[in-house]
Amino acid sequence: MAIRICIVEDNADMRESVAQALNEAPGVRCTGTYATAEAAVQDVPFQKPDVALVDINLPGMNGIECVARLKEQLPQLQVLMLTRYEQSDMIFDSIRAGASGYLLKRTPAAELVQAVEQLHAGGAPMTPQIARKFIVHFQQIQKPASEMEKLTPREQEVLALLAKGYLYKQIAGKLGISINTLRAYLRAIYDKLHVHSRTEAAVKYMGRG
Repeated sequence: MAIRICIVEDNADMRESVAQALNEAPGVRCTGTYATAEAAVQDVPFQKPDVALVDINLPGMNGIECVARLKEQLPQLQVLMLTRYEQSDMIFDSIRAGASGYLLKRTPAAELVQAVEQLHAGGAPMTPQIARKFIVHFQQIQKPASEMEKLTPREQEVLALLAKGYLYKQIAGKLGISINTLRAYLRAIYDKLHVHSRTEAAVKYMGRG
């Protein structure tokens, strides 16, 4: 059975050329073309295609909102975004909206057909440049610091002694600081660990939370 595809693209020449390329390829069939997201949102749910090719920069309702609306009505619909530019924010927003692939409009027709087939088979087709952006993005995401990692080296020293049962005067003496300075460290420790007593702080330290 042929893969049924709809196209949402405001540029008439682009829309027609993509539709022609799809209809000439074996195993795929273009079931509808739309110049606006509004028209697609109204008609596509009745056509129930397998795949939607959506321009990200549409007049009126943009491609990202179009995808979100279509996915609400057709959760199984696979969406491949098409764009002239590699805008990182729009790439991530479209994926969050429900798109499963992202290609540049200059992608050759044969590769576009392959991308549709890959998408329909459960893949996530992307140009190498866009895939690289995803890799860089996730590499830059840092693991959230634990509460203990928020403490300065000095605060960790204070907490370690506190957890061992040392009295305030003993801790101050060991670290060569005044009681008032120690109290300032303790206030900072309690605040960062979200505790209200030395006992709670010690428990957190022992659990390395």
